[in-house]
Amino acid sequence: MTKITPQPGIMDIALYQGGSAHIPGQSNVVKLSSNENPYGPSDAAKEAYRKAGFDLHRYPSSDHAALRAAIADVHGLDADRILCGAGSDEVISFLCQAYAGPGDEVIHTEHGFAMYRISTLAAGATPVEVPERERVTDVNAILAACNERTRLVFLANPNNPTGTMIGEGEVARLAAGLPDHVLLVLDGAYAEYVEGYDGGAGLVDRRENVVMTRTFSKLYGLGGLRVGWGYGPTHVMDVLARMRGPFNVNQAALDTAEAAVRDTAWAVKCRESNTRMRAWLAEALAEHGVPSDTSTANFILARFADQAEAEACDLHLQAEGLIVRRVAGYNLPNCLRITVGDEASCRRVAHAVGQFMSTAR
Repeated sequence: MTKITPQPGIMDIALYQGGSAHIPGQSNVVKLSSNENPYGPSDAAKEAYRKAGFDLHRYPSSDHAALRAAIADVHGLDADRILCGAGSDEVISFLCQAYAGPGDEVIHTEHGFAMYRISTLAAGATPVEVPERERVTDVNAILAACNERTRLVFLANPNNPTGTMIGEGEVARLAAGLPDHVLLVLDGAYAEYVEGYDGGAGLVDRRENVVMTRTFSKLYGLGGLRVGWGYGPTHVMDVLARMRGPFNVNQAALDTAEAAVRDTAWAVKCRESNTRMRAWLAEALAEHGVPSDTSTANFILARFADQAEAEACDLHLQAEGLIVRRVAGYNLPNCLRITVGDEASCRRVAHAVGQFMSTAR
């Protein structure tokens, strides 16, 4: 028997399951399982990607200066404290590798993003799951779970897969209440869908114990390119900069993301469409007897009577060529997460759910 073994914690990681993209026997499917922008990237972003094809033989920029400058310009941030990664997942991984290890603990909420646990275990640390209050982050529960072993607290705001969020005052109370040795990570993957929300950037600027992560995969429609970024105090970003590979983001992704973030008109158009269709879809599902919490993201967490009903509805949707996301792995077995698509997709999924509910109860 081999004596070659991985580091402790690695074999405790359950493989991440992304949203399905295919249904056997179905060709005309609508994918509403991965929270993708139904309109895709802007024309400016697509043109930047096309032009990048002429320089595929060149190594990418190692300092990401142009993209960091664009992000700083649009969001009013300090470019020197921005770090780019292959999706915000990579930044999350860097944080766990840098600040947590064997004997340490990393806190996330019970319905938090799966990568918090995965990255924690990969670093050899122990993930600690704290309860939410009716699918909303409970700041008191997080503070109560902190101890001398705690190193990181991950908070997605808005949260995935619930779509709920807590106010900036509660986030500030959390940051102020953490022990001195704990770093708060604000995951803002869906921050752009909340008009007027800075994702926690202002709090980062006021404190030394808060980091923000963001992504181009959602509102900007660049999930296939894997571009994300982090923003934090100098002492943290200096540590993370020492960990990343010199060419961790390819040049096509850098150029496309730069064009995407500067096309603010497209971002506004996509956000406004999402806000309108999200409200419509939530109301339509409620009329069919399927409630959901108020979502601030680009998806709705539809709640059913129990796991059996949720799974039966999912099978019915598949038969209609509609792919949504089961979230039992997020401790929500009686729910389905449904991406807010374009108007045609939203009407189609609402009609199919209505068909199912008319016969289910």
